[in-house]
Amino acid sequence: MSKILIIDDDPAMRGLLRLRLEPLYEVIDTGKPEDALALALQVKPDCILLDLMMPKFSGFEVCQTLASLSHTQNIPILIVSGEAASRYQAFCQGMGAAGYFEKPINFDELKTRIAEVLSTKLREHRAEARVRLRVTLKLKGTDSDGAAFEEVTSSENVSANGFQCIGTAKLKEGLIVSVSTLGDGEMYAEKARVVWVESYGERWCLAGFQFLAKPQRWVLQ
Repeated sequence: MSKILIIDDDPAMRGLLRLRLEPLYEVIDTGKPEDALALALQVKPDCILLDLMMPKFSGFEVCQTLASLSHTQNIPILIVSGEAASRYQAFCQGMGAAGYFEKPINFDELKTRIAEVLSTKLREHRAEARVRLRVTLKLKGTDSDGAAFEEVTSSENVSANGFQCIGTAKLKEGLIVSVSTLGDGEMYAEKARVVWVESYGERWCLAGFQFLAKPQRWVLQ
């Protein structure tokens, strides 16, 4: 049975989540975000449900910590928060969260998303070592509708041969884009292929990219 770790300082919410999910999953919960990392390393959950606004450590800090460590970075994190999605959803997705659910929770949608991330394991997106390093990028190419696009975005999840980022361009697996880094001027890096895509609503698209060849100018050279 898959394990779900719930991190929420509200005992009533933890109890409700447990009630709704326990018939399907083994549920472990904590109201202390400062214990979240140790608990995740101990129980090795298959998915984490994380509140954002908690004392001592916020959900943002917990999410960033879990996503930065090799032993926990492959665990899908779903945000369950009383904060409006319009305010924090894109930011959380940029940190690697696999979904965002506002309270009161639509449990049918939550159960569907949990089943999706557990069945795919996020397609094991991190096939090689990743580094949390903020890089500003410009992507240029043709989207899934055949329309040309040029977009400035950023990534905080990079490897020697690829990166992931969130943007508004409509992408699909197999598309080729030109990648440039922006900082002290613009430097062309290399062309990259879209290797996976996850869409969030009608505006945002989280995607993973793999360079076609060793990049000429890249942050991990």
